[in-house]
Amino acid sequence: MRRFTRSGTASGPPPAPAAPGSLPSELNRFIGREAELAALTGRLASARLVTLTGVGGVGKSRLALHGAAILQDRFCDGVRLVELSALREPHLLDHAVAEALAVADHSGRPVRAALGDHLAGRELLLVLDGFEHLVDACAGLVAELLRRAPGLRVLAAGRRPLEVPGEQVVPLAPMNATDAAELFADRAAAVVAGFTVGPSHAQAVGELCRRLDGIPLALELAAGRLRALSVEQVLHRLDDRFRLLTGTARGVLPRHQTLRCAIGWSHELCTARERLLWARLSVFAGQFDLEAAEYVCSGPELPAEELLDVIEELVAQSVLLREETAAGVRYRMLDTVRAYGADWLAAAQDGERLRRRHRDWYLGLATWCELDWFSSRQAEIAARVEADLPNLRIALEQSLESASETYLGQYLAGTLWFYWVGCGRLSEGRHWLDRALELEGDHDDARLKALWVAGYVAVLQGDTVAALAALQECSEGAERTGNATAAAYALHRTGCLALVRDDMPRAEELLRGALARYREIGELNSTVLLGQVELAMAVAFRGELADAARLCQDVLEVCEDHGERWTRAYALFVLAFAAWSGGETGRARGLLEECLGIHHAFHDLLGVALAIELVALVALDEGDAEEAAVLQGAAGRIWPSVGLPRFGSRHFGLPHARCEQQARRLLGDAGYERALRVGDALDLDAAAARVLPSGGVLPARRPAVRIGPPATHEPAASPSASGGETAG
Repeated sequence: MRRFTRSGTASGPPPAPAAPGSLPSELNRFIGREAELAALTGRLASARLVTLTGVGGVGKSRLALHGAAILQDRFCDGVRLVELSALREPHLLDHAVAEALAVADHSGRPVRAALGDHLAGRELLLVLDGFEHLVDACAGLVAELLRRAPGLRVLAAGRRPLEVPGEQVVPLAPMNATDAAELFADRAAAVVAGFTVGPSHAQAVGELCRRLDGIPLALELAAGRLRALSVEQVLHRLDDRFRLLTGTARGVLPRHQTLRCAIGWSHELCTARERLLWARLSVFAGQFDLEAAEYVCSGPELPAEELLDVIEELVAQSVLLREETAAGVRYRMLDTVRAYGADWLAAAQDGERLRRRHRDWYLGLATWCELDWFSSRQAEIAARVEADLPNLRIALEQSLESASETYLGQYLAGTLWFYWVGCGRLSEGRHWLDRALELEGDHDDARLKALWVAGYVAVLQGDTVAALAALQECSEGAERTGNATAAAYALHRTGCLALVRDDMPRAEELLRGALARYREIGELNSTVLLGQVELAMAVAFRGELADAARLCQDVLEVCEDHGERWTRAYALFVLAFAAWSGGETGRARGLLEECLGIHHAFHDLLGVALAIELVALVALDEGDAEEAAVLQGAAGRIWPSVGLPRFGSRHFGLPHARCEQQARRLLGDAGYERALRVGDALDLDAAAARVLPSGGVLPARRPAVRIGPPATHEPAASPSASGGETAG
């Protein structure tokens, strides 16, 4: 099978000029793309028209030509290339194809008819590269030639599909991290002799590849800058990537000489409405859904009901990427494409208005997600917030930048308590809460909510000093302003603080008082139920196992009624603790398996760590001291991501100490330490797989439904309406 050859010197007479339409020789090494190449050649084996699509600079032309070279021996009449990027007049398309095929017809009949006759009896692969500005003309020509020539196959490479019947579309994504780093290193070595990605700048190269989205053209242009800059200097200057990433290579297509030209070519092909939406969508970070785009980006020039059609066109032109996620169908721009749109938004002087609308949408989204957390839709909400986290961060940043809107940042940071606590984001939650509370706001209720949530997070991290300060300020502020909801939450979290500080009588008193206040104000949600679970834990630590079990059974009944699973997992943990304390090892394991499965699904690191610690004790009682030590090692790896191991509590630490003492006695110090290291090497999924009967394979989340502000696109309600959660 013939393949591309590298350029180089050779003896003998100079080669004959390349025939029109012949494939050019590759001038440098083709890197990566094994899966994409296999997909492309596989499609060409079964389909007569395959179109390779992708954003500018992603490597469509290179992959198409490389694939065509590999396949050329399969076609009796070979492969012919038609490069269309320089062709501006659609009426010259037929002539360009005829020239590439060396069709010389002097009969005076239409060129297309001559092309059809020429191809009718041939087996040939025709490569059309850079057709996107001639898409209508190309679609008509390709459809007719395929009808007239049964042995013809067409490989098209462009920024959008041709939309011809029978077309198979192969979207080309940016390079993965490994291939991107290899490509950068290879091109850098051609510029700086002896360049390799060593330990000194491996991290910088990885970050450079990530920020350039793995786009081959951008990576090659960045490598070219190493003539004058270090990798770290290139990375530092990427904020102005379009000015930085220009090239000086001769003989390169104009749209490939600079990154701005590559992306700007797509911009030129867009209609005015598509350009406007491209600019407005640049306010999003990461993924976003249709409802968010309709609220944030609509207006008189772009009515919300027409936005879907424009988005569909941007997807077709590879400006937007469509992605299937656990949160449903979402869209995303590569950072480079987003930066180009942001420049146009800044030029239109509309950025501030769009950023406020963006902030308002995500405030509303957080509000609705908090309300729906106390329901059977917790898994969907967790997936939704995870997918929207980059945009929620922007909304938080936007709110905290303005002194007049500080209260919005405090409200948003507090409203996301269920995500910070329930989905393994305690450290990030603490970061935003601390930032929000450092600022003075003029809405007491928003600040009080942020205070009790900050106290809650600090309790779970084992930071008792910070927790006490936040909860005292919240309690005093609630009393001063008459905010009964915030007062109940402050009392509740102060009781939780007493629990982890081993003051069980005070914990029981405060938690019972908080539950009474919740009943008085009609508050019922996941946090309220968790207060009853924490009360059960305090009771269990005092040895009253039956009372603890009754409290948790009540919680399970309410959870069942509402479809709540997150708090249910903590109730199962307390029931498992009571069962283990009472010698019911088998029942304890069953309860812990369900508990761990739920916590693992939500990525609740605290819940996972607590469950694995208790499973270690169960394994010890079952006679498997080595497994107990392995599980202790696995839990030990998780705790630093939560905070102080076992909250620094004597009561929470005693079972762990007992397990370690007995396992060391049975295994010996060396055996115990060896098993501990095995556990420490396990990631979260592997640790869960050692416990869960399904081997760690959890049921897939149900397809997401829309979660967010009302479809009328009204702004979110004022956050000052409530200092705590609203009853579900």
